[in-house]
Amino acid sequence: MASLAAIRERLRSSRLDQLRQQVGAIVPYHPGSEVWLFGSLARGDWDAYSDIDLLAVAPSKAAAAALADALQGACIGDDVLALSTDRWQQLKNGDDPYWRAIGQEALQLCRP
Repeated sequence: MASLAAIRERLRSSRLDQLRQQVGAIVPYHPGSEVWLFGSLARGDWDAYSDIDLLAVAPSKAAAAALADALQGACIGDDVLALSTDRWQQLKNGDDPYWRAIGQEALQLCRP
């Protein structure tokens, strides 16, 4: 019989694979964009009530907003934040502990 930890990890892995496939179908329409997962699912401390937190990162704020709209329109992610590539780099490498933690825990779901 599998341990609870093994079952949770298998479920998490399956959910991550599903998210990667869904995101992978959208990102090609948004050149230079990236999608990052953050929050409890990225950290591995999720539960049945956890939402899906995503960062839509693109070369410009407008392109990031278009990507975020596409993700939400496809019902991918509950909380989707749009950031330019430069702003994402500033935030994850900056002094704010909130954004530094997100930068450390975030999982890139799709690469350009």
